[in-house]
Amino acid sequence: MYRGRIEKDFNTWVSKGMLDAGAAKAMLAEYDARETVFSAGRVLLVLAAVLLSAAILLLVAANWEAIPRLVRVGGIVGLIWAFYLSAAFCLGRGFNGMGAALLVLATMTFGGAIALVGQMYHLSGDAADALLVWFAASCFATLVFRSPALSVLSGFLAWAVFGQLVFDNDASFEGNGYIYLVPLLIVIVIALVRYTNAGMARHLAYLLALAWLGWFYIELPELWLAALLFGAGLLAFLVTSLPVSPLYRFASDAGAAPAFYSFALTVLGLAALHTEVDGLGPEIAIGATTLAVALGGIAIAGRLNGAVRFLGYAVFATETLYLASETLGSILGTSGFFLISGVVVALIAWLVIRLEKRLSAKTAAEGSVA
Repeated sequence: MYRGRIEKDFNTWVSKGMLDAGAAKAMLAEYDARETVFSAGRVLLVLAAVLLSAAILLLVAANWEAIPRLVRVGGIVGLIWAFYLSAAFCLGRGFNGMGAALLVLATMTFGGAIALVGQMYHLSGDAADALLVWFAASCFATLVFRSPALSVLSGFLAWAVFGQLVFDNDASFEGNGYIYLVPLLIVIVIALVRYTNAGMARHLAYLLALAWLGWFYIELPELWLAALLFGAGLLAFLVTSLPVSPLYRFASDAGAAPAFYSFALTVLGLAALHTEVDGLGPEIAIGATTLAVALGGIAIAGRLNGAVRFLGYAVFATETLYLASETLGSILGTSGFFLISGVVVALIAWLVIRLEKRLSAKTAAEGSVA
């Protein structure tokens, strides 16, 4: 999608004489040569590796009793080593797509081997223990091969650990203590993503952080925690979005994600505050704060960060309709509410159009100065 947009822009600029055709062609060639560029062939190779690993493990499991125990263990270990060594050979010869697929195949086989060996020898422990071992092995292989594909797999395994703890192990404050390791898994995945330049895989870590914080609030629905989420998200958003911040340049190097997800955490905190306050006055105060935060987020980061801009629009529209339903709508009834909603949506549309024109004008002015 991004590649198509920049090619369209280049063609437009070339037709207007703003860019040389040779320079546009060279820039597109440089972009296509990057390792992080999406390739359908590579994705299909990785998917094939996942399916092959599942087929191998199912084949072994189906004939488990007919295979001697020593042969089983040796065969599994041999498969893992064969896949890793083959991956190293392919990467050394420049066959990066095939190498990534073999790395995924080897790491998936390792995870299946944990389960099969545990079942064979009746080892104690639960699925969370096995997933953590699998995650550690995936991280180690990621470091050794510096593989973006394994960074993605490590991100999914971190999600698997979180899901196992939440849904199958009664992950409460008195439950499995592994749930408090999730922030460490998030930090590890982010570090791996930066080390391997895995690009979009960082979203797995950011989304997991939001999910873990949401779980934490569900387990402890207190006003102070909702306010803490809101305050932490707002502070992180300002630190990553304001040019005067000492961390602004570092956050900008990571793309639009830090500002967007910190803004999303701010919205999460505001949503939690909505559930904690009671009474018309406090609800209006939280609603006004939400509207101010939405507009402030658009003003601060919306021009350069489309995700923040659209989230701000969505929050502003939702909050405005919510306030209308809780105040005027409850007084005037259903028909009055729809009337008010129509007026509110029209006002929001007018405000969005004005903001978009202002942001576009500011961008054009900065471009002319540059």
